[in-house]
Amino acid sequence: EIRTYDIKPAKMKEFMETVNKYLHYRTAHSKLVGFWYSELGAMNKVLHIWKYDNFSHRTTVRHALANDKDWQGKLMSAILPLMEKQQNEVAYLMPWCQLGKPPKEGGVYEWVTFQMKPGGPALWGEAFQAAINAHINTGYTTLIGAFHTEYGLLNRVHVLWWNESPDHRAAGRHSAHEDARVVAAVRNSVRFLESQQNMLLIPLQCSPLK
Repeated sequence: EIRTYDIKPAKMKEFMETVNKYLHYRTAHSKLVGFWYSELGAMNKVLHIWKYDNFSHRTTVRHALANDKDWQGKLMSAILPLMEKQQNEVAYLMPWCQLGKPPKEGGVYEWVTFQMKPGGPALWGEAFQAAINAHINTGYTTLIGAFHTEYGLLNRVHVLWWNESPDHRAAGRHSAHEDARVVAAVRNSVRFLESQQNMLLIPLQCSPLK
């Protein structure tokens, strides 16, 4: 489950401090993949990813949370007034992708959202995978995960990358744009692309992915 919250501009610091202090009440119930705030590409936004075995598992967790007085009283009651909007999606890892980890702590994450044409991976999956692999093969960036939506806006893929720094990413992207293999793969995949956008993300202290 991918959750995105818009935070009131004057409340971002308070939100992050509260989450870092009390999120253990939430992680006692299910696995947190990562928790980030946006630095570029969006403002006053946080994104977090939770892993479930299946839909029944998520239902069980949500019922348990509804009866968890510490989660309700110390975390949710404190952060709900700080938020302007909440959104969630359910997504699966693409079949050719396993959830990865950065080579070291530190660095920054890039969250890239691709809105693909209707038809699903049967239509655009092979070309999309080739474009992702072409970027991986340049060596400048590390793929953490590629997620295909099941609930939310359909035919959407979120790709999470790790880079040593924003400048390292920029230099790598510049070199990739001059790589004939990347150019060819991207040209093939954009036939199926409707739109894309990205955010530079910084992990919170409580995030397993640092």
